[in-house]
Amino acid sequence: MAFLSSTGDGSSQFAGTWHIMAAVSNCRVFLSMKDKVKSSITIFSLTPEGNLALKTVVPLGDECKEIELHFQKNGQAGHYTNTAAEEKQDLRVMETDYDHYAILCLIKESDKELSTTLQLFTREQDLSPQLLQKFKELYPTMGLTEDMLTVMPKSDECTQVASS
Repeated sequence: MAFLSSTGDGSSQFAGTWHIMAAVSNCRVFLSMKDKVKSSITIFSLTPEGNLALKTVVPLGDECKEIELHFQKNGQAGHYTNTAAEEKQDLRVMETDYDHYAILCLIKESDKELSTTLQLFTREQDLSPQLLQKFKELYPTMGLTEDMLTVMPKSDECTQVASS
């Protein structure tokens, strides 16, 4: 199990393109559309200060929706926060080997609700049964259940948008 270092060691290895291959969440918005989502592309980059920027391109119907988020390092390895929005967002890199997979946890806190999302990222759009099993063993420890899980089918629909 490896984590990002707050000193920058390993962080640069984490930067680059990842594919979201599975997700589990108790977020109402996610649950309403989890059966319609396909694998998405996320590009992680790090600022010179060690903060994290990410751009996710999600295929939704016949369009590619772009989501950009910026997180500030919080001092702990692999832990970032975003308080600029109406909601507080806490992002943690739970586990990564930098080359093949990463498991990230995003906790959102707003006036209305608290939601937890666990995402499984891979460098390629390949998801081994062993990696999926590792993911499935982790999310129950966070209060998430099987009915909140989606394993996303491969998609190349938004590859052009993500690389631009």
